[in-house]
Order: sequence, then C-alpha cells, then structure tokens
Amino acid sequence: MEEDKNTSARHDAFHTMAVKQALERLHSDREGLSSETASERLAATGPNRLSEPSPEPLLKRFFKHFHDMLIYVLLVSAVITALLKHWIDTGVILGVVLINAVIGFIQEGKAEQALAGIRKMLSPKARVRRDGTWQELAADQLVPGDVVRLRSGDRVPADLRLFETINLRIEESALTGESEPSEKQVEPVDDHAGIGDRSCMAYSGTLVAGGRGVGVVTATGGATEIGRITDMIADVEKLTTPLTRQMNRFGTVLSGAIVALALVLMLVGRLLHGFELTDLLFAAIGFAVAAIPEGLPAVLTITLALGVQRMAKHQAITRKLNAIETLGAVTVICSDKTGTLTKNEMTVREVVTAASAYEVTGTGYAPDGTIEVDDEQVSLSVRTDLQPLVTAMAVCNDSELIEEDGQWRVLGEPTEGALHALAGKAGFADEGYRRVDVIPFESENKFMATLNRFPDESLQILVKGASDRLLDRSRQQLSAEGTTEPLDRSFWEEQIEELSGQGLRVLAAAGRPAPDSVSDRLTMDDIDQELVFYGLVGIIDPPRPEAIEAIRICRQAGIRVKMITGDHAGTAVAIGREMGLLDGDGRAVEGGELEEASDETMRTLAAEYDIFARTSPEHKLRLVKALQANSEVVAMTGDGVNDAPALKRADVGVAMGIKGTEATKEAADIVLADDNFLSIERAVEEGRTIYDNLRKAILFILPTNGAEGLVILAAVLFGLVLPLTPVQILWVNMVTAVTLALALAFEPTEPGVMDRPPRQADEPILGPLLIWRIAFVSLVIGSATIAVFLLAGRWQMPIEQARTMAVNTLVFGQVFYLFNARFIEQSSLRLTLWFANPVVWLAVGLLLGFQVLFTHAPLMQLWFGSADLTLRDWLITVAIGCGVFLLVEGQKTVSRHFQRRRATA
Repeated sequence: MEEDKNTSARHDAFHTMAVKQALERLHSDREGLSSETASERLAATGPNRLSEPSPEPLLKRFFKHFHDMLIYVLLVSAVITALLKHWIDTGVILGVVLINAVIGFIQEGKAEQALAGIRKMLSPKARVRRDGTWQELAADQLVPGDVVRLRSGDRVPADLRLFETINLRIEESALTGESEPSEKQVEPVDDHAGIGDRSCMAYSGTLVAGGRGVGVVTATGGATEIGRITDMIADVEKLTTPLTRQMNRFGTVLSGAIVALALVLMLVGRLLHGFELTDLLFAAIGFAVAAIPEGLPAVLTITLALGVQRMAKHQAITRKLNAIETLGAVTVICSDKTGTLTKNEMTVREVVTAASAYEVTGTGYAPDGTIEVDDEQVSLSVRTDLQPLVTAMAVCNDSELIEEDGQWRVLGEPTEGALHALAGKAGFADEGYRRVDVIPFESENKFMATLNRFPDESLQILVKGASDRLLDRSRQQLSAEGTTEPLDRSFWEEQIEELSGQGLRVLAAAGRPAPDSVSDRLTMDDIDQELVFYGLVGIIDPPRPEAIEAIRICRQAGIRVKMITGDHAGTAVAIGREMGLLDGDGRAVEGGELEEASDETMRTLAAEYDIFARTSPEHKLRLVKALQANSEVVAMTGDGVNDAPALKRADVGVAMGIKGTEATKEAADIVLADDNFLSIERAVEEGRTIYDNLRKAILFILPTNGAEGLVILAAVLFGLVLPLTPVQILWVNMVTAVTLALALAFEPTEPGVMDRPPRQADEPILGPLLIWRIAFVSLVIGSATIAVFLLAGRWQMPIEQARTMAVNTLVFGQVFYLFNARFIEQSSLRLTLWFANPVVWLAVGLLLGFQVLFTHAPLMQLWFGSADLTLRDWLITVAIGCGVFLLVEGQKTVSRHFQRRRATA
C-alpha cells in the first residue's frame, strides 16, 4: 500500500495542488509523520538516495576495446606470424593491439561516474518534524509525507511541496539554467509550468540562497526530479564517433580485400606455376603481413594522444580520445547560456535617472569599468542626480564583494553583488554609512529598506527593489540639479518597458530623509510615506566578449551555434541578439512549444531556430536527438545537472570546468578549464587539424603496404623468388610508421582550416582521389622495388644483398613520399613549407640511422637476413626515392588541373 503511494506520488503534479490537497494525497499533515509511519514507508520506498547501478566488470570494459574490425585484422596477422613461428613479429603486433586497448580503457569516462557526481549533490542531513517535534535526521531516512524545514545555506534534501515561505529563494541553476535564484511561495501554479516556474516546489539537490521555508516531501531517491535525470543519463545511448564509423568501414573493406587477394594469389600460383601448397601458404602469409598496416592503430592513437596535449594548451581537457577528432566534424554547437555564453555574474548595464540615461562598461563583479554618457566618462561629484541612486544601491545592500586570487566573487545575492560592482565603478565607498535598522526583502513587498546614519550624521531612509512597488510609494523624483520635483510616472514606465525589452532585470532605488519621529526603528508606515524616486538600473548576466567572436568564427566555418537555456525567453532573445545568434524579429522557441511537439516537428524546430528558452532536461535531450536525426554532428555544452543527459547523448559533450557540476564533467567528453566558449572554437580548429593529420598518416602508411603487397603478388604471378621476407616486411611497416608516419601528427594547422565547411559525417576517410593516389604510389614504389630486385639478380648479387636493396628502395621511396603526403592537395615544391615541421627532419634522420643498422649491423643481419651494400647501391635507392617524389608531385598537379576544370564546368 505504501509502495503504491510513493509510486503514484512521483507522477502526481503536486505543483498544481493546493496545500491541503497535497497533504491529503500524501496521507500527511503539517505536523508531519509519526516514527512508526515513517519506518513503514521507508521499508516500502527505500532510502532517500539514488540507486547505484552495478558497475560493468573490469574485464568486460577492457576486452570491449578489442571489438574493432582493424583490431581483428591485426589479431589475424598475429596468428599468421605465430604460425610462421616468427615470435618477435607476433609479439610486436600483439603489443600494438594491447597498447591501443589500454589507452582506450584508461581514457574513456563511464556513465556510472556521472551518476556518482550527481549523488554527491544530495544533502546528508535534514530537519524533519517527527512525532510532533523537530529533529535532525540523515537525509536518506526521509519518506514521502515527511515535513521538512529549510533555512539559508541548506541543500534541499528531497522534492518538497512548500506550504510556508518567508523570503525563500532557492538557487536552481543546476536544474533550470537560470542565473538568478527562484523566489518561492505557497500558491499552486499552472499544470504546464516548467521546473523553473514551479514556485511552490523545492527540488532535491538545489541550494537555499536565502529565507526560510517548510514543505512536505513529495518524492525521494530515484523518484525525485534529480533522480529522473540520473535515469535519463543511464538510459541515453552514446553514438559512435564519425572516425570510429569510418575506421570500421575501412577495416571491413581492407580485411575483405586482403583475404580475397590472398586466395587469388594462392589460386594463380597453383594453376600457373604449380607451386607446392606450403610455398603458396608462405607467400599468402607474406602477402597478408605486407598488406596489413600494423602500425596504423598505434599512429592513430598516438596522433590523438598528441592532440590531447595540444588541446590542453587551449584549456580543453579531453577525457575521451575520439572526441578530439569528432570536434573536427561538428556541424552544430548547442550551448547553455548561463556560465557558458555568459559570465554567470550579474552586471549593471544601464542606469537611468530623470536627467539622463547612463551606460555602464565592464562585466562581472570586478569593480573595473566606467559610467558613461555619450561615450564620455562621468563622476558622482559632477552628476548630482547619480550620487543618491548609487548610494542607495550600495548601502541598502546585504552582499559583499571579495577578491581571491585575482577573481572577484560575491558573498550573498548575485544581483546585490552587481550593485556593489556598480558602486566600485562609480568610485563610491560605503565607509561612514552606519545601518540603524532594516526591513528585509520579502516576496510580498518586493523591496528592501534600511535606516542609515550618513557620514554627515543625517538619518536617511534608503529603499531598493521592484520598480512598480517603489513608484507606488513615491510622490517625487530627483531632478538633474539634485533637487526634488513631481514624479513623472509615465516617463518611468516607458523607461522600464525599454529596459525590460532589452532583456534586462530592472531594479529601482528611492529614499528620503528620516522624519523626526524616526530615530532607531524603521516601520512599513515610514516606507508608505512619500519617497523620492532616484532612478532605475538594468541588470543582466552579460555575454562573454570572446564568445561573440568565437560564434562569428564558428559561423564562418559553417557551424551553427544554438542557445538552449532554462532562462526566460526575453533574456535569451536579448543575449542571443547581442551575440549574433538572432537577426531582425527572430524569436525563441519556448519549452511549452517543445513539450507539445512531435518528433517530426522537433526536427523542424531544431533545424529552423537557434534559441530555445525555458527548456527542461528532456527538451535538451530531444533537441540533440532531433539534430542528430537531421544528420548533424552535435557538440553540446553545459554546466548544470540538467545538461548532463544531453551532454552524454551528443557526439561531443563539453562541460565547464570551473562552474560545472561533477555530474556534468563526468558525462562530458571534454572539460573546459576556463569555462570559455572561445576554447570550444579553438578545440574545433584543433579537431580539424588532427583529422587532417590522421588522413595524411593513413595516406602515407597505406602505399607502404600496397607496394609490399604488390611485390609479393607480382613475385607469385611471375614465378619469382620472394623479393621480401615477412620479417623484412614487418620491419619496413613498423619503422616507417613509428618514425615517418608519426611525424605527420606534428603537422601545423593548414591556412584557412576554419574557412571551410565541416566535413560530412558519412564522408569516407579516403575519397576517390586519395584512393587513386594510394594506388598510384603503391604501383610506383612497388614497381621500383621489383625492378631493383631483378637488377640485383642480373648483377649476380647474393639473395640477401638483393633483398636488402629491395628493402632500402621501399624505405627511401617512403622517405621522399613523406614530403608529398604533408600536403594532400597543395604542391610540396615550396621550400618555405619544407621547414614548417622540424619533427619531419628528425624522423628522417632517425629512419636513416635505423636503415644503416638494418643494413650493416651483424645482429640485424642475423635477425632480418640483410647484407652490406656499397655506396653505389645506396645512391641507386636514393635516386629512386627522388623519382617517386617527382612523379607524385606530377600526379598532384594533374589532379588539381582536373579539379579546377570540374569546378568551372
């Protein structure tokens, strides 16, 4: 019975119920539950904590990194080399596979860690009314129907339907994305109200910013709003990255081609030349070892790992290797507003008095900036209309600004911190102002009033709060000369409307000298008498200036930026317009419209609009899915728990490192150490560079395997002795991959990388042009290798020496081809570009050292069957390498010519 109560409680819309109805529905009252009833319910509902899923076994987590087609090909090659009893070769290949799996195992963050991050947000203690008395209990003992008391600084221990509030304000940005604390009251709200508009509810994990309240528990543990989000995170399916999909396709095609050609090779050798089966098997194994790019996974992994280091220099900490490459394919960036596009620091932007409208520069809580009129700085000593307003805002204020490690932060309400920052910019200091009495801010009155002794010993009443409430209590206003004049209410209402239309939160200030009857006590009667209206301030959480430039660059690169926020539509539109996300009369799509939208409609809305307001975690997740259904590659940024499900689902999840919750960081692929949207743009640029370098590495490595495979295939077709042994083939594969191919990971960003559109997610990693390049280079290097081997035979060279010349021909062909591969389409015949990557020359030097050892070191001759070469032999192989370089440059020139003709046709 009790279990049924809790299950239904989760689905009941308590925010729509009157207090009496909610208490009846929960079988409780204002006196709370008895210990006996609470124990029965606890047995039925379980503890008030989020369930911990059983962790994935370590072995399963480790071995799933072997589930990759290219890894399967490598494992098959290891089996083949083991059958040949080439144990060194087998060990090298298995070592590459193992390193790849270990790196993946260490780097990948798990969803269980994201859930653990959310569990840390829950309150450990709660003040509960049990058996008619208030007690402090462990929060995990709460059950539906318990009555809980909240005070400033508390973390809400469970979902509550409030029935008593005294100036209660709760900071809910982790759930809603709103930068301002929500004011709470007890009256029910509309059935369709989103989380941020349910003013009669308090949700588990949120923080009481001020005031007091009492409420009845409506849900605990997994039934809470935050529990529902953890369920969403656990249920979200993470898509594979574009590179993973491309490499899987590539591995499948490559493995199929290797097996097919090996079978053809055996068949041709048997039918044409009558080779023995053992010889054919040996040749087929040699072909397989030649065709398999053993070093490719290592090069890909190391390239991505180097990308991690380069990204870290741009304040982007990468938690998953593949996320770096995926950034290069991103077509849409969905960003939370608060703390990502904006500073999450309230700032006074406008000040209006009866005499003038002032613009305030500077952002955040740092008192750095100026107050200006017509681009000219003004001071309080000259502007007598400004002095009383700034004084009221700073003195009638309960917050404090402090500086720590060069960062300014507010102790108290963010809005009041912004008013202190305004005073600092104006050069106002509140020393000498003594507070005598105060009427604190209350939701019913919407203002705060203080009685202060000024430095000149005069007693003054200062009031700040909602503009309409202060206008109702004012009969006069401050003139430009600092005297009083009759209140012009219509003027102020026009100013309020204009400021609100800019998405600014409007506050007013008023005051008056204290009457003789007031000495040390301030009452509402003193406030209801005639006040002098000082003016208005417009406050906003301002956009980051660098984020505006980053959005411009992203748009230039063909990447759309969408703002998805829980804040109000007016604020979202104002920020969006300022950041260049909204043109003309564009609008924001609100959560209510998203709630009613079908999946098809959601796809249309996601494609057509760039600003979404009053969104819930479900809305954010659905928008990401809709964009992915539209074939977009989506990066999602955020800092609150409400962003975590969408971050996990996105192709790249980006969390804020400073102000982000632990749950968000654990669900993300990348964490920004500086909470700066500009770092996302730089990370995208780095992602594109890394993808370019990966393609260059693949374009470089595959002709080595192609040439080796061609040599073995030709030897079988023409009945020749194998020019290369399997162990020599493996030497060439590994030494060129480890030295030359790895140098391509250090290639700098090519000019104009952010001027081109994102690549298509389904675009093959190697297009027709590059496949033709690989085939052409394979044919050139392979043919040259066979020719050198045959020439050595005509010169009566021993087989070991002939094979050594063939190996060196392959290697020097690759050395010179490296300079071709550094620029996929551009010409490499430019000396200025040859020295842009010094690592290339280091790699070439290392490789030459390896080849000298391979050729002349006795131990290497024993292991690899090599032999000494003469100076003439070395010069022949170097000359062939030069020929390879010139031929490939010629092919690139022809390709560019046909591309230009096709573009102009």
